[in-house]
Amino acid sequence: MVDAQTGEPAQEPDWLTDEETAAWVPLAAMLVKLPPALDAQVQRDIGANHFEYGVLAHLSEAPGRALRLRELAARTNGSLSRLSHVVKRLEQRGWISREPSPDDTRYANVVLTDAGWDAVVKAAPGHLATVRRYVIDPLSATQLRYLRSISTRIVDQFETDEAERNQR
Repeated sequence: MVDAQTGEPAQEPDWLTDEETAAWVPLAAMLVKLPPALDAQVQRDIGANHFEYGVLAHLSEAPGRALRLRELAARTNGSLSRLSHVVKRLEQRGWISREPSPDDTRYANVVLTDAGWDAVVKAAPGHLATVRRYVIDPLSATQLRYLRSISTRIVDQFETDEAERNQR
C-alpha cells in the first residue's frame, strides 16, 4: 500500500486484537443506537433534540438559571459554533434569552426563561425513564461504577487532546 498524500509506503494500521474488537464492536453499536433513542424521547415530549434538552437542563441547574456561553459549551460538551446555533433556535422558541452578564457586561449570559423551565420539567420524566431503560437498569452497581470510570477516562482523553491542540 502507498500513502496517497506522500507517495511513500503506507504504514500498516495498528489493527485491533480480537479482545479489543470484542470491546469496540458493542461500544460502536451503543454509540449508534443510544443517541436516536434519547432524541426520540425529547422530540416526542417537547419537540427538541437531546442536545437542546441538555442545554436547557444545564441552565436549569445553574445558579440563577444562567451561564456564560463558554461555560455552557463546556458543560454540554459542545463547540461554541454548535452551541451558538442551538441558542439561536432555543431563543426563537422563547426557551432562553441572552442578557448582559452582571459580573462583566462585555459578556452575555444565556438565561433559561420560564417557558424553558416548563420544557425541562415536561421532558425530564421521559428523559430519566429512557436513561434508566437503556443505561442504568441493565447494569449492576459494580457495572455502573465501571461505566463511570471508563466513560470518564475516554472523555478525559478527548479533553487532553483538545488542550494539546489549543497549546499549538
